[in-house]
Amino acid sequence: MAAFYSERPEWADVTPIPQDDGPNPLVPIAYSADYTDAMDYFRAVSKANEKSERVLGLLADIIEMNPAHYTVWQYRQQVLFALHSDLKAELDYLDMIAENQVKNYQVWHHRQVIVDALNDCSREMPFINAILDDDSKNYHAWSYRQWVIRRFNLWDAEWQYTNDMITLDIRNNSAWNHRYFLLFSRPESAPDAATINQEIDYTKSKIALAPNNSCGWAYLHALLDKQQLALNTLTAFLKELLDKQVAAPQLYSTWIDLYVQDAKSSNEPINAQALEYCDLLAEHVDPIRKKYWQNKKAAVSKLL
Repeated sequence: MAAFYSERPEWADVTPIPQDDGPNPLVPIAYSADYTDAMDYFRAVSKANEKSERVLGLLADIIEMNPAHYTVWQYRQQVLFALHSDLKAELDYLDMIAENQVKNYQVWHHRQVIVDALNDCSREMPFINAILDDDSKNYHAWSYRQWVIRRFNLWDAEWQYTNDMITLDIRNNSAWNHRYFLLFSRPESAPDAATINQEIDYTKSKIALAPNNSCGWAYLHALLDKQQLALNTLTAFLKELLDKQVAAPQLYSTWIDLYVQDAKSSNEPINAQALEYCDLLAEHVDPIRKKYWQNKKAAVSKLL
């Protein structure tokens, strides 16, 4: 910040309002002098409901010092709309801010407000892609991407993107989550049986590549749960993995869940193999969670 606002002639008409922490603040925050000065003027202009170009400059200075100040961002939106400002120029400003604030919620929300008002998403996917290229699991970028897809009906083009992201990193849980979003969140377009079967086959192929990857297993279970399909539909696939001597905790855990589900649906005693798999997991495959598997075995034993 070039100079304190209290020293600028163009702000001489404004009487700053200091922060009121009460008569005896217990632990007052040690704000810097320039931040205190700028915030005193912000309180004054917001109280007066001033909407002007100089206020935009003030807000930019405060955001530079405290980019997470949601009240300042909200007031900036009000000023921009009141002045009928160039919102594309505001996106340029946000591009600059985002370089060092890629995980700042306020920056992402402000961008959403601006893009919604513009009714134009032409810049958004390249912007988001650049963020995800640098950090493929940035929650804010994925969340905003889903908003853009919903808002501008960009569903069809996204499937290839998720394919690419999962191919690049099969353990990218964010990409798997996005795939689930695409499959089940599209308005008035529930996936048909053929699509679900294709997804199940796709997921099996990815699990075969990385059997110890929890992402693929979680997605597979989610598909079956969503469609109310029994786990025993996976029997052939699970046997195939066993035959290949895959020693993945998720594999044996799925077998246990399958046996539990079968026992409950048939009202028959559970297959004793479930207990053996609990022991195998506790002692050899997943010993770090030994107590969990021992507790699981105790619960499963009640179905004998």
